Amino acid sequence: MFRKILIANRGEIACRIIRTARRMGVATVAVYSDADAGALHVGMADEAVHIGPSQVGESYLRDDRIIAAAINTRAEAIHPGYGFLSENPDFVDQVTAAGLVFIGPSAASIRAMGLKDAAKRLMERAGVPVVPGYHGEAQELVLLATKAREIGYPVLIKARAGGGGKGMRKVELADDFAEALSSARREAKAAFGDDRVLVEKYVDRPRHIECQVFGDNFGNAVHLFERDCSAQRRHQKVIEEAPAPGMSEAMRAAVTQAAVTAAKAIRYSGAGTIEFIADASEGLRPDRFWFMEMNTRLQVEHPVTEMVTGLDLVEWQLRVAAGEKLPKTQDEITQSGHAFEARIYAEDAARGFLPATGKLHHLRFPATGPALRVETGVREGDTISPFYDPMIAKLVVHGPDRAAALDALSSALESTEIAGSVTNIAFLSALARDPDFAAGDVDTALIARKLDTLTTTPAPSPEIVSAAMIAAAGLDTLPQDDDPWSSLAGYTHFHPIERRVGIGFGDERIAADVSVADWRATIAAFPVEGNGEASAGAQPDVSSVMLRTVPPSTAETLRTARWPGHVTVFSDGASFDFVLPDPFAEAAKAEAAVGSMRAPMPGLVKIVRAAKGDAVTKGQPLLVLEAMKMEHTIAALHDGVVAEIVAEGAQIAEGTVLVTFEEAVAP
Repeated sequence: MFRKILIANRGEIACRIIRTARRMGVATVAVYSDADAGALHVGMADEAVHIGPSQVGESYLRDDRIIAAAINTRAEAIHPGYGFLSENPDFVDQVTAAGLVFIGPSAASIRAMGLKDAAKRLMERAGVPVVPGYHGEAQELVLLATKAREIGYPVLIKARAGGGGKGMRKVELADDFAEALSSARREAKAAFGDDRVLVEKYVDRPRHIECQVFGDNFGNAVHLFERDCSAQRRHQKVIEEAPAPGMSEAMRAAVTQAAVTAAKAIRYSGAGTIEFIADASEGLRPDRFWFMEMNTRLQVEHPVTEMVTGLDLVEWQLRVAAGEKLPKTQDEITQSGHAFEARIYAEDAARGFLPATGKLHHLRFPATGPALRVETGVREGDTISPFYDPMIAKLVVHGPDRAAALDALSSALESTEIAGSVTNIAFLSALARDPDFAAGDVDTALIARKLDTLTTTPAPSPEIVSAAMIAAAGLDTLPQDDDPWSSLAGYTHFHPIERRVGIGFGDERIAADVSVADWRATIAAFPVEGNGEASAGAQPDVSSVMLRTVPPSTAETLRTARWPGHVTVFSDGASFDFVLPDPFAEAAKAEAAVGSMRAPMPGLVKIVRAAKGDAVTKGQPLLVLEAMKMEHTIAALHDGVVAEIVAEGAQIAEGTVLVTFEEAVAP
């Protein structure tokens, strides 16, 4: 076994690898960029080496610096994690040439599966079923459009390199093919350095089912059963589970056999995932699934396989790379119960899952144990930067059956508290409670069909508003003991303290009277509408009503967090962010120019589609912003004439003015 390894990655996967290495007595070396100088994985490792600036191209993608760090720290092997250099065969060659061991497959295996078109031709020869489509080398627009017509719309344009939904576009109509192809190519080029694509038939009721495989250097290959990753948004996985719901033994046998055949066809060594697409229009059938691609690395969702098999896949990786045989034969690998993984991102689900940034001022996860894992690479106080994937954590749960595991997932999500950045927790909670998802009736379009329902956050209830008021007033904690003199914030000799508190929720401003009835309980009052129903949006000149008496010890479902300028209330898996108004900021806002559009996130202005003096209409695309490896189209919010527009190629910060208008019509 290795004495020391270097981990050429960051975040939660680096932390995950360090934990297994430590248990096995293997020392670890972390690498880090400027942005990650204080990151969790840096503190967890035995050693850490700085490799460059925050941009991935100058740090985590610098194979020369990573190899030099391994040599200088006398590491014997390099674990690539996933992403970055994990599927770069040239990096594997350089690692090997430097006398180091790459903890993963051979460069030849990665090359065989690295390009989707070549991989599918290889799988066809091996007898693995492949999705109907065009997987050739020619890339002319006319040829690809012709092939799309021959296949029959709808079709799917897919980057032949990489994954994660980048460079992928569904095309419904022939008239939209050219624009979709252009967009897919730009995104693929930016993400993978390769703008070539393939075109495939789009399956109407697709299930994304993948199989974990493992091989060694002695010709052995096994499967560790399947995972279902059909719950996706923008072709990216959200909640994964194992085993796949509705999987018959005949279907499982067909899928796992095809996966092992694929692994053996390229003499695969290490951890890998064979991804299949299944037509679920008539249930899962052994004759209705096809090979999509192979990920020649450890997957983000590997913990669900670990939960149901009881195996440590990182340990298996280390043992195979060190020259050992697979720890178990196929007959010795079993699975038990059911597991889910939910990916918590800093993103705004209601705004098209727009990636977000921000400082994690408040971070609380549920207590972990054998049936609950929290995989994270951040701590309270860390910042989600624009340089890397905005994942905050993964919640992984296990139960004796699917229903029990899903209940455990919902409970874990409801117990998670994050304030300081918008997150997708409320969306994940809504998906976990969705009746179709709960019934296992899942396909890759489920989220799209129910997007409005899953991303609509209810208005804060009077109880939530009052809890925010109490927290804003600083009256949300109990004294240390029963002595009223131990906490005098809410004490007066003859009458209760009353104070006026103002908070904001979205565009609404709420003013309330908060009084301390005695030294333990607080009462909040705020305006109501004429029918007597409490309303956060009521006008301040309407009569007030007493809302609620809240002894803090009994407010178990309404947890609050105060952070600079904000109060966040957590309830039933959702979080409600209230702003504490700053009079100086309000004044500055009032003086700001009307009729402008600002950047929703930091990024690169990839394409500008309007110019000064252009008359534009509401919804018209004005520019394309590239951020966090994805393209985002910025469209006009209203009609107007462009006065100024940001320059193409500009690197901009969140809040930067992108467009100003000479004339604007309110939406």
